[in-house]
Parts: sequence; C-alpha cells; structure tokens
Amino acid sequence: MLIWLSLPLFLQGLAMLVDELHFHRRRGLPRWERIGHPVDTLSVLVCYGLSLSVAPSQQNLVIYAVLAALSCLLITKDELVHAARCEPWEQWLHALLFVLHPIVLSVAALLWLRQERLLLALSAALTAGFGAYQFAYWNLKWTKLQRSQSITPFMIDSASVGTPPTTTPSRSCAPNRDFETPG
Repeated sequence: MLIWLSLPLFLQGLAMLVDELHFHRRRGLPRWERIGHPVDTLSVLVCYGLSLSVAPSQQNLVIYAVLAALSCLLITKDELVHAARCEPWEQWLHALLFVLHPIVLSVAALLWLRQERLLLALSAALTAGFGAYQFAYWNLKWTKLQRSQSITPFMIDSASVGTPPTTTPSRSCAPNRDFETPG
C-alpha cells in the first residue's frame, strides 16, 4: 500500500524537475514567477509541517483541509502569465501538476492519519530542498552572476572569423525619413 501512496509523490517530483530543469531554464522566469514558485512550494510545506507537528484530530484535519485548498488555489496564480509565455508542452505539464497537487496533499493527509511519518518526513525534506533550490537559483545574486557568465550574448561562427562584423540598424536607430531634406 505504501508503494501506491508513493507513486503520486514520485510523479509530482518528476514533473516538477522536468518543468524546472527544462522549461524554466529554457525560457527564464520573470520576477513574478521567481518569487511565486517558491511561495507555491512553501504552501505545500505548511501542509507537511502541520501534519508532522500535530496529532491528527478532527479540528487539525479541518485546518489541514483549508491549508490544502488554499495551496491548490495558490498554485494557479501564475496561469495568466503562463498563458502568454509558455509553449504547449509546458502548459500540458502544468495541467498535470494541477491534477497531481490535490492528490499529493490528500496522500500526505492519509500518511498523517496512518502515522507513516517516515514517508511524510521524506516528502517534506525533499520539498524543502527543492524550495530552497528554487529560491537560491532564481533569486540570489551569486546564481545570477554564475548564470550570466555562462550565457554568451552572441555566437561566433568559425566561417566568419577574420571578416569584419556587419550590423543593420534597428528601426529605432535608422534615420528618421520624415525630417530628411531632399538632396
């Protein structure tokens, strides 16, 4: 039974890694998402924290259910941004994550009720580690410096070595034809 309960946790973790390591790194994250994604992770950690710190009771289950419902709503906050910035496969992955999110929180509640603290603590630890990674990678200056050094603003083609670079002025740099005098 414990293996079946682990399956949604594993699937969510795998989907999160693909989203983070493939899609987010490829398109970059605007400030809203750089802050919002660790907040989403924190909302899951709050649920895990409650289940690891208090005994299950009717009152605590109600509190857990409210926190889980708020977490499920919170994770949808970026979808207006995602609609404009994400490619279809990333959108599909987000839909999968939206389906898995309440399942994972329900599994955590079931683990709490069954006193399966080891799997619950492991899930909480992995989630906390992922949240710390998200925050550090996308928000701390040392990671921005490291990422900016690895990104070259232009590529040099070996066939063009030794030839002077040519540039084409953008529209904003092109002469304004309205003010030219006939010559």
